[in-house]
Amino acid sequence: MSEVDVQHEEWNLHIKPQSSLFEINFHELWSYRDLLMLLVRRDFVATYKQTILGPIWFFLQPVLTTLTYVIIFGRIAGISTEGIPMILFYMAGITLWNYFSECLNKTATVFKDNANVFGKVYFPRLIMPLSIVVSNLVKLGIQLVLFLGFWLYFLFFKGNVHPTVYIFLTPLLVLLLGLLALGFGMMISAMTTKYRDLIFLLTFGIQLLMYATPIIYPLSSIGLKYKWLILANPMSAIVETFRVGFLGRGSFSWGALAYSSVVTVAVLLFGTLVFNKVEKSFMDTV
Repeated sequence: MSEVDVQHEEWNLHIKPQSSLFEINFHELWSYRDLLMLLVRRDFVATYKQTILGPIWFFLQPVLTTLTYVIIFGRIAGISTEGIPMILFYMAGITLWNYFSECLNKTATVFKDNANVFGKVYFPRLIMPLSIVVSNLVKLGIQLVLFLGFWLYFLFFKGNVHPTVYIFLTPLLVLLLGLLALGFGMMISAMTTKYRDLIFLLTFGIQLLMYATPIIYPLSSIGLKYKWLILANPMSAIVETFRVGFLGRGSFSWGALAYSSVVTVAVLLFGTLVFNKVEKSFMDTV
C-alpha cells in the first residue's frame, strides 16, 4: 500500500478502554451483528452436526423428559397437577427450564471455552454470551411449537385447558428468562476464570434450583411455611405465569412478576459489571 493510500484510508473502528464498568457500547455491538449471527449458526449446527437424528433431538429431549416426569412424579409419586393434563403441566415447566438452564450453563463457561478466540482477535466480548442466549432462543422456539401442538390438541379435543389473557405475557417471560440466565452466567463466568471448581458446583446448583422452582409441582401445593422460599426464586413467578396463561391454572401475581423483573434487572446489571471488569485481564488467569 502506497503512502498516499495510507493517508487517505478511512478508519471505522476505534478501540479504547472502557471508562465505566457499566459501559456497554451498543453501537459497537450492532456493528458486529453479523458475527453474532455467525456464532448463533455455529452453535446451532455444531451441536447436532455429527448426530444421527440431528435436530429431531430438539423434540425428543422434552418429550422423553416429560414422559419420565409423568411416570415418576405423576403416577408413582402421585403429585397433583391441579387437574391440568400431566403432559401439559410438565412440558410447560420443562420447556422454560431447558432454555434457562442451557443459557446459564453455556454462558457460565464462556471465558474458558473461548479463550483461544479471545486471545487472537478483537470483538466485543459481550457478543459471545449474547450469541448463546439467541441460539438457545431458536431451540426454545422449536420446543414451544411442540408444546403448542399438545396444547392445541387438549384445547380443542379434550376441553380441559382454559387459556387466559396472561398468555400475551409470554414474550416478556421469555425475555426475563434470557436476561436472568445471561446475568447469572456472566457473573459465574467471571469467577470461573480463577476458580474452576465453580463449574462443578454450577451443575449441582442448577439441579437444586430446579427443585426450588415449581416445575414438577404446582405452587399451590407448597405449605405457607416454605412457600416464601419458593417465591424468593425469581423463576417461580415466570413459570407460574406461563402456566396460568396457557393452561388456566396456577398462581399469578403482578407483585411476584414485578419482583422477578426487578431481580432480573439487578442480576443483569451486576453481571455486566463483573463481566466488564474481568474481561480486561482474564487472559492472564484462564
